Amino acid sequence: MLVKLFGAAVQGIDATIITIEVNSSRGCMFYLVGLPDSAVKESHQRIISALQVNGYKMPTSNIVINMAPADIRKEGSAYDLPLAIGMLAANKTIACDKLPHYLIMGELSLDGSIQPIKGALPIAIKAREDGLEGIIIPLQNAREAAVVNNLKVFGVSNIKEVIEFFNNECILEPTKVNTREEFYEQQNLYESDFSEVKGQENVKRALEVAAAGGHNIIMIGAPGSGKSMMSKRLPSILPPLSLNESLETTKIHSVAGKLGRNSSLISKRPFRDPHHTISQVAMVGGGSFPQPGEISLAHNGVLFLDELPEFNRNVLEVLRQPLEDRKITISRARWSIEYPASFMLVASMNPCPCGYYNHPTKACVCNPGQVQKYLNKISGPLLDRIDIQIEIVPVPFDKMSDKRQGESSASIRERVIRARKTQEKRFSAHPGIHNNAQMTSKLLTIYAQPDKQGLNLLKQAMNRLNLSARAYDRILKVARTIADLEGSDNILSTHLAEAIGYRNLDRENWAG
Repeated sequence: MLVKLFGAAVQGIDATIITIEVNSSRGCMFYLVGLPDSAVKESHQRIISALQVNGYKMPTSNIVINMAPADIRKEGSAYDLPLAIGMLAANKTIACDKLPHYLIMGELSLDGSIQPIKGALPIAIKAREDGLEGIIIPLQNAREAAVVNNLKVFGVSNIKEVIEFFNNECILEPTKVNTREEFYEQQNLYESDFSEVKGQENVKRALEVAAAGGHNIIMIGAPGSGKSMMSKRLPSILPPLSLNESLETTKIHSVAGKLGRNSSLISKRPFRDPHHTISQVAMVGGGSFPQPGEISLAHNGVLFLDELPEFNRNVLEVLRQPLEDRKITISRARWSIEYPASFMLVASMNPCPCGYYNHPTKACVCNPGQVQKYLNKISGPLLDRIDIQIEIVPVPFDKMSDKRQGESSASIRERVIRARKTQEKRFSAHPGIHNNAQMTSKLLTIYAQPDKQGLNLLKQAMNRLNLSARAYDRILKVARTIADLEGSDNILSTHLAEAIGYRNLDRENWAG
């Protein structure tokens, strides 16, 4: 008897429907074809044990299973459940009338319990697109998939439940999630707040400007000056995720297996802070079994690189293209995958190996050659993609001992959201441009042209401070954001002056 049922393969952050064809005939052989990897081939032993433990007999006939399309490699153990159900249906142990209406995925344990899988959300989205009535997946993934509307999502914990469901011996209740209610409830819940930060008003202002325009920022200062502390509070002042952004972000984390059990939509912007020993593949993605890297996991959020010069130079250089294109394409001999990577880069570093160069009270023990060598670990092309560069000095004692709280993240966030709305309206006719940091040179000539007084100020600053030519566009972008925060249609000289102050590290002798 020949039966057909459906599974799915995840490629990038999207899924492809896999048709599993099972033919049972006289004989005693087992064949599995359709480009399965080792984990899929090993499913035979897991299926035998799972069926025996739950009181079902493994079919003893000649079984041929084809996983179509046969030119797509099938990877992982998530095909255990559909293969087992297909074999039982071909042997007439399971009724076949419901099989064409459902997509089935899940990994089997030897006792028949079903383990969670990766990519449940893109699989559910694809099932709805192809007009399937519902999907049957592990219980741990049910809430994640249930955010997809107009699709029945059945979470199961044992293969026996699935067999009885198809034989009409039990009724499974679909998992329901009030997506919008849960999404909006959790958007403003942050453990850390800028009101806890003592002093550092100039740095908080720089972070506000960066958040308002989506600008990359680097902070340089002595150990203990608050670089990491303030960076970790940056998500609390970023605009909240939209539902579309949340769905795309959740898909990436779902494919990577980073969602917690019983999770649904991600409601807060991601904050990723990889260690400086990270490899190139872990940063950008890829590998033998392609997975999203840190830059994709930070999509629509923040990628924080602490102690930037300690990262391998090759790892830092691979960031250059994603920072411009806001996506990463990973190409190999047999496949090519594209992951989104639109993130804010936030970096911090010490000014020298000992950490106290230009410190107001502690002497630096590094010689000039060591300092320059340390700074040169950051290449000019990478620095060129960082709009805001700011030096941080330690907080004096009187500020640290002040018990008064600073401005809250909620107040700063209101101004950021207002500025972002102005930018969304401005760039509504320009697809792919959502904030000032994404402006092209052509858009700069339209929306970020200063007056004659401002141009003179910019010219003087570049000559006096020995700023490089690459700083010109960055200053205009940041000045446009400052003007948006002030509610000004035009870029004034005061806006330019503040933007120039955020490029004080971009000098001819800085990092080549």
